Amino acid sequence: MASDRGPAAGDANLRRRIEPWEFEAFFDPRELRKEACLLYEIRWGSNRGIWRHSSKNTTKHVEHNFIEKFTSERHFPPSVSCSITWFLSWSPCWKCSQAIGEFLDQHPSVTLVIHVARLFQHTDPQNRRGLRDLFTRGVAVQIMGAAAYDYCWRNFVNYPPGKEAHWPRYPPLWMKLYALELHCINLSLPPCLKISRQRQNRLTLFTLELQNCHYRMIPPHILFATGLIQLPVTWR
Repeated sequence: MASDRGPAAGDANLRRRIEPWEFEAFFDPRELRKEACLLYEIRWGSNRGIWRHSSKNTTKHVEHNFIEKFTSERHFPPSVSCSITWFLSWSPCWKCSQAIGEFLDQHPSVTLVIHVARLFQHTDPQNRRGLRDLFTRGVAVQIMGAAAYDYCWRNFVNYPPGKEAHWPRYPPLWMKLYALELHCINLSLPPCLKISRQRQNRLTLFTLELQNCHYRMIPPHILFATGLIQLPVTWR
């Protein structure tokens, strides 16, 4: 049952929450907003406390801003483990992926999990290679699903009283399409998701262009989860 109040006044992270309109504007997977937003949480060692905050693009990408802030403000011995979780409105570009890799090399006690709402310029070979490099380094990169949106709404958003469970219900199809494309990237397959923008009526079109290699390499349950592929499927 949803609370009849907003976030608790005693919440240590209350002043760092973003507004509902910001969350909807940045994290709607159907929109191709240029700016990026990062919601993040940090856990130190066995400490049960969680530090939460948010960041947006400045003259630098949000990933660079986080790394600079983290390395300049946080000093901890290598023996202390640190778990970081990111919720990004866009996946990292290749330069940010490279910076993330260098950051993790310099801080081996840090583990990073990245949830993304959309894939940034996913047909660009360098961006695809950058994400694969993160996978190789052991970084868990995944597309935000319903559970992630619900978690962010409850923990990062200054939701109105009585609206604790009223996070935006985005159609799951877009999440599944991005998840399918992320599998293509991880498996070094060519892009299968095509995104086009019709400026005249401001529509964003998502279409699948599957090749034989996609059918061979991608697990069937992931293909069929989109609802756009029907049995039986045959390929050469």
